[in-house]
Formats: sequence, structure tokens, C-alpha cells
Amino acid sequence: MWKVVKEGRLGNLETPPSVRKLQTALHAKAKAESEYRFYLLYDKVYRADILSFAYARCKANGGAAGVELRDKTYRPQAVRRVYIPKPNSKKMRPLGIATIRDRVVQTAAMLVLEPIFEADLQPEQYAYRSGKNALDAVEAVNRLINFGHTAVIDADLRGYFDEIPHGPLMKSVARRITDRQILHLIKVWIEAPVEETDDRGRKYRTTRNRDQHRGIPQGSPISPLLSNLYMRVNYADDLVICCKGTADLAMQTMREVIKKLQLEVNEDKTRICRVPEESFDFLGYTFGRCYSCKTGKAYLNSTPSKKSIKRICDAIRAETGRHTRTLSAEKLVKQLNFKLTGWANYSSPTSTSTRP
Repeated sequence: MWKVVKEGRLGNLETPPSVRKLQTALHAKAKAESEYRFYLLYDKVYRADILSFAYARCKANGGAAGVELRDKTYRPQAVRRVYIPKPNSKKMRPLGIATIRDRVVQTAAMLVLEPIFEADLQPEQYAYRSGKNALDAVEAVNRLINFGHTAVIDADLRGYFDEIPHGPLMKSVARRITDRQILHLIKVWIEAPVEETDDRGRKYRTTRNRDQHRGIPQGSPISPLLSNLYMRVNYADDLVICCKGTADLAMQTMREVIKKLQLEVNEDKTRICRVPEESFDFLGYTFGRCYSCKTGKAYLNSTPSKKSIKRICDAIRAETGRHTRTLSAEKLVKQLNFKLTGWANYSSPTSTSTRP
């Protein structure tokens, strides 16, 4: 059954009954008939309840987009390029931020498409899915290494979002969707120009995705769904494969699959790790040998990684710098508690699985 959950990042926002009914029906049809292709979906995207909920999720006014969708005059605007620092790295991660208007439309499309493709996703795929999260992936890896899958391929994909080829991606979508208007929407979104600002503050546009026929804008509402659809064994651009002594063969197979998908393995960040002699990092945790505080006994588990600890320390340092001296103690404590509580909920050892 299609699961509808409240999303923490959206407060207590809950899916309206009419939207939930549509999603449940679409998911049930997709689950029951694995070869069925949906040919009438476009009119669902501009339904008033779908757009209203999309509007609420984006916290913006997107009413005008509904008329444009209905009249088929809607055209997306350029994606704004922003750069954020990668954790513990001097490199910057590019994000493509769609306008509020386009985010509302993409969210509306995602509300209709997500339950269909959810029926086809693998159970070990945890990223960007309703009812699943990174901690579920962490616990799954813990279970595997504790049941003897201690030869681990720690892999990373080079520029995954930027390198997804459009042709194969659209074929993946078309396996389930034949509605030409929906396919057209997805195509124009992934080909949208990118607007950047140079050192002098002048804006200019590039069309790299359209020219090279690859890449989806990381940061747009529809991109997580498309990334899950194209490759189904990863968590965004990271993946681990836990093996029982067959890591060399699995590594070879993984490389062949990645090549077939027209993607590239990041060789600098990909290796075979033998646990417990070695450890590896995944989703903010370090997996390997741990020791019980009570007995000193060794066991296999995960703990917050050094990078994760450094990030929260840097965040606390930023929140308590000299620029915060004018804040009241009450407000400063509230801000710190918000950050620390969020980090603890994710990184607390009690949230992971097996331990003596």
C-alpha cells in the first residue's frame, strides 16, 4: 500500500485526502500491473487540489501556473545556479534552483508520478523516498556487516546529477509514462538553461544540459525522483555493496553496470574495504570495529564519522561567534538546541542497530 507520511522539513503538513486517494490508486495500479504504461496523467498535474498542495509544500504562490498548464502555454524559466561548499572540502557543489513558479509545477508533477515509480523501486533504495531515510540505510548496512557481509565496496559516482544522460533517462520514464505532455514537461525541465552571476555581478545563461544532452538540476523538486528512477542501487551519488568474499567480482560487475549507464566511477573515492581490519564512511557514519563502554568487548557497528562531528562543531562555532553577542541567552540557546537536537536525532548511536 502507498504510504503517506508527514515530512519533518515541512512541519506537520499532511497529504490531503483527495491527493492521497489519487496517489493510492496510481500506486495500486502500478504495483498490480508491472508492464502498465500510464497515458492520461497531465490533467492530474493541474488539478486544483494537487496544485494547492504543491503550493503549500513550496510555501509560495503558484496559482498562475495552473492556468498555463491547462492551456498548455506553460514554459519553465531559467534555473538559477548557486554553489554551496562541500563538507570538509574546498570544492563547491553546484545546485540548480528553479523559480518558485516552476517549483510548484514540478512538485505537482512529482505528487502524481512518485506513487507510480515507487512501485518499481528496490527495497534497498533509501534516498528520497516516502517512509525511508538515511538512517534506514545505515541500519541496513549494519545488519549486513554483522551477518558476515564484511567485504565492502565503498563507491562514489562522479558528478551523478550532472552526468545522467537524457536519452536513457527519458526511456526509463517512458517505460511507465506515455502521456506526451508529461514527457514534454520533464524534457524541458532537464534542458532548462542555467543562469549564473560572474565576479562583476553580471548575469549570463548557459545551456550545457541541452547542448550535451545530459544532467538534471540538483536542487529542483523533480530531480530526486528522476535520479532514483535512473539508477536504483545508490543513495544519491554514494553506494556501498556488502559482500561475503566476492567483492572483486562485485566491483567488476559494478563498473560494467556504471559504464552501461553512461556514468563514471569516482576512482579516488572507490575502494574495497575489509571489515573489521578496515573501516569505511557512509552517510555521515563510520562503519567498523567498535568497543563496548561497559565491557570493552569489540563488536561491529557504526558511529558518527569524524567529518560529521567536525561539521556540527563548526556549526556550533558559527552560532557562538562574536557576531552573536547581541543575541539574548534565550534565543542563542534555542538556536543551539535546534541544531544539536537535529544532529543528535540523526547521529545518536542508539539510533543504529546491532550492539552488545
